[in-house]
Amino acid sequence: MSILPDGRYVDDAPYDPHNELLRSNPELDAPAWVLIWRRFKKHKLGLISGVFLLLSYLMLPFVGFIAPYTAKERDSEHLYAPPQAISFMHEGQFIGPHVYRSIAKADLENFRWTYTQDKSEPRELEFFCHAGEYRLFGLFKSTRHLFCAPDDATVFLFGSDRLGRDVFSRILYGAQLSLTVGLIGICVSFFLGIGFGSLAGYFGGRTDWTIQRLIEILRSLPELPLWLALSAAVPSNWGPVAVFFMISIILGLLDWPGLARAVRAKFLSLREENYVKAAEMMGASPSRVIGQHMLPNFTSHLIASAMLSIPAMILGETALSFLGLGLRAPAVSWGVMLNDAQNLASIEIYPWTAIPMLPIIFVVLAFNFLGDGLRDSLDPYQS
Repeated sequence: MSILPDGRYVDDAPYDPHNELLRSNPELDAPAWVLIWRRFKKHKLGLISGVFLLLSYLMLPFVGFIAPYTAKERDSEHLYAPPQAISFMHEGQFIGPHVYRSIAKADLENFRWTYTQDKSEPRELEFFCHAGEYRLFGLFKSTRHLFCAPDDATVFLFGSDRLGRDVFSRILYGAQLSLTVGLIGICVSFFLGIGFGSLAGYFGGRTDWTIQRLIEILRSLPELPLWLALSAAVPSNWGPVAVFFMISIILGLLDWPGLARAVRAKFLSLREENYVKAAEMMGASPSRVIGQHMLPNFTSHLIASAMLSIPAMILGETALSFLGLGLRAPAVSWGVMLNDAQNLASIEIYPWTAIPMLPIIFVVLAFNFLGDGLRDSLDPYQS
């Protein structure tokens, strides 16, 4: 830096095209996570899906508070009750959120339940009220709910099932198992996939040959029959928690070969890089080379793979529970709820019993959109 007689400063440094690029595009000098966030914000579907999934997982500890009923609470006088709407106006006047009392009647001619609403007297909803007992965060007992219906009325937002249980409340409780089964399964899958894939790609030779033959054997087996066989081997006298963890482990054990092959292919190219060779020449152990030099260059692909693998595991649990080989009552999951909707005649008469498939569709689509957005934003070659 030089000073001219008039007091101005002049940069004597040689011309650097990199610095010139940063001056013309100052945003390129931002941290990597800032650039990733800027690219991710442009992916609207991915951003909306991420917010939706974040709210869904944050809701899980408070499900008992949000749901007006407990998962096992029954109303024998309202079997297969249709969905109820929350109204705010009564006879042209605003009186606040309320419902009308439903009166059940057995239709002996068509062998079904029919319901009529008594609109002569509205039943105002109660907020922060006391009802069935649940555990907040799975630890603390509580009876306070966000909203409830008076004792002489019901608030079945999505209707009730064949036992008079609120479908809306059971969907919320089912989310606790259906959404977490994917997280546990992906941990098992990533542990095995990254472990075997990195060993095969880094060491090669007999290690690579053995792992590749193991992967080929597993991928040659029909997936659905293998799921069914492993799930059927779970003892029927196990509790819901033990069955839940076993199903999660089974899903993870069957998902890792695809990830292992992707990791192996990436490591085959990374092990020839100069920085890997330099680390080896400086005496770094294989575990250090893999963990601190090679895996960080593969993080973007791992994140995208996780977002795309979790919905597959959620669908796997749903399929097994729907067929009666996964989670079983008294556990509550979306697959268990759909197991009650196998009778097509019941769905035709009471279509709201199939509502549990809607959160499955929304969650799977959200994970796919989020995975696409993360994959695009983490791609270093993306403009």
